[in-house]
Amino acid sequence: MSGNAAAILQKPAFRKVNWLPRDIAVERRPDGVIVLKSRIPLQDYLPHIPAALARWAQERPERTWLAQRRGPQREWHRVSYAEAKRTVDALTQAMLDMKLPDGAPVAILSGNSIEHALMTQAAMQARLPAAPVSPAYSLMSQDHAKLKYLFGLIKPKLVLVQDGATFEKALNALDLDGVTVVHVERPADGIASVAFADLAATQVTSAVADSIAQITPDTIGKLLFTSGSTGMPKAVINTQRMMCANAAMMMQVRPRDPNGPLPVFLDWMPWNHTMGGNALFNPALIEGGTLYIDDGRPVPGLFEETLRNLREISPTYYANAPVGYAVLAAAMEKDDALCRSFFKNLSIVAYGGARLPDDLYDRVQALAVRATGERMVFYTGWGSTETGPTSTGTYWDTERVGLIGLPFPGVELKLVPAGPKYELRLRGINVTPGYYRQPELTEAAFDDEGFYCIGDAGVFVDPDDPAQGLIFAGRVVEDFKLFTGTFVQVGPLRTDAIAAASPVVHDALVAGQDRAYVGLLGWPNLHACRQLIGNAEATFEDVVKHPAVIDCLRKGLEAHNAAANGASSLRIARAMLMAEPPSIDGNELTDKGYINQRAGLDRRAALVERLYADPPADDVIVLR
Repeated sequence: MSGNAAAILQKPAFRKVNWLPRDIAVERRPDGVIVLKSRIPLQDYLPHIPAALARWAQERPERTWLAQRRGPQREWHRVSYAEAKRTVDALTQAMLDMKLPDGAPVAILSGNSIEHALMTQAAMQARLPAAPVSPAYSLMSQDHAKLKYLFGLIKPKLVLVQDGATFEKALNALDLDGVTVVHVERPADGIASVAFADLAATQVTSAVADSIAQITPDTIGKLLFTSGSTGMPKAVINTQRMMCANAAMMMQVRPRDPNGPLPVFLDWMPWNHTMGGNALFNPALIEGGTLYIDDGRPVPGLFEETLRNLREISPTYYANAPVGYAVLAAAMEKDDALCRSFFKNLSIVAYGGARLPDDLYDRVQALAVRATGERMVFYTGWGSTETGPTSTGTYWDTERVGLIGLPFPGVELKLVPAGPKYELRLRGINVTPGYYRQPELTEAAFDDEGFYCIGDAGVFVDPDDPAQGLIFAGRVVEDFKLFTGTFVQVGPLRTDAIAAASPVVHDALVAGQDRAYVGLLGWPNLHACRQLIGNAEATFEDVVKHPAVIDCLRKGLEAHNAAANGASSLRIARAMLMAEPPSIDGNELTDKGYINQRAGLDRRAALVERLYADPPADDVIVLR
């Protein structure tokens, strides 16, 4: 027996998950194109999302559907399935009474809230698309350009804001002629609006049931907006069929134990993003689970709320970004009670947004074993706003991070040769029919076989055994060549470099197109840098020039370079830290928190030139 095999056998077993078998059909075409699909048919799914709320209001009326901390004491405010159904029906009746134009979208400017969820369900019951808009477009933007653009694109007739006073500036930037504004808390000064509570008190008639009966699989349930990484955001049509089928896919590959605890979720991911709004929210509702809205975030000053919640709530499924797991692991290493609470009922730990660093994976597994005696499966999926979102997943026990898995039942994955990797395309019942009011963009997004061209790339773990899954290999358009002709795969290099520079770098831009070598522009992790230098008040300007931060960055990247074995496509020759955070108005940062590589390099062209200048400036780190 090999040493590696013996080491694996000595590890504690994974907590049991009843995964769907990996039964994958592989079509290899003469031109090198490969098409993968599951031989297992997609299970039956609901006709529409409102059917789930109606079911649980009947079968589990008293079970909590949604909970959120409220008030000065931050106590849990809970809404049962029965209560939610009554309120949603009243809101539906109010919308029907308004005689809104058929199919007129309902814009939601708020972050996650109970009222946000109730209004979304009501809009669906009234056959009006719910259109949640990133609060960043209202609250972080200075010119509200994206908000105004989207408002003009979808032309909503009803707008919900959680707190009118908070969104007052954004509302004043919009043309509200003929638009009804609904506020949950305070009205905006000088803007006519209706109280949410008044709409929720509307007397329900048979018109509500009649409206629900007219929902079809093709009825638009939501409009979800893309990140706008290549221009202004696009409004992605989410039909009822698309959302229900995708939820069924996700539940089919990881069916829950019917004898286990009822589903419990604690989640912060924004509902204007397809991961939070569809991939987590919809299965939680369809399974009759309880969703605790986490007002925490994996950022300094806000994660304490998440930790408080996890001390009280033991989720059955938990998802976060790698940065969130890093902070959570640090907290659990110091708090056994938190660690036990987190892992108590957990079956799957999910991550997304970036590759999970290997050292972080090992730390979390060590904590799981300490608390339960078992390891946890780290699950991830892949897709986009246009694909429901999740089209593939790692639905087997795997220790390897960075995978995107295999296609779900009902999904076809087309791999088109693109240099050393494959361009990935998707076709399936979970894929959008197109972009709202933009037929020309819809046509351009699909190939001649009807596959959606997502723009991502991948490679096989083992080309001779496709069932081992695929590895994410970045965006096709991000890759470049050095002036030597050497091809640089930006996606994997960027994630590996960030992991190597942990914990002082939070994110980065990879430069080097038509240059002699690869360079890195890094954004510091302010919280980690403050801890490293022992100064809780340090600014970005302070940390980017602090010797301890520079030394940590240098050592990490030089270790990365040593492992590259001289490969110029992997070796980072120069690096520099940036004090200015990524700009959402400058299109560097998407509303989902992802870095737009191309926009960032364009906006920071002067820094790129500084990075490559000879002789190098004092703030440029020259690496071995």
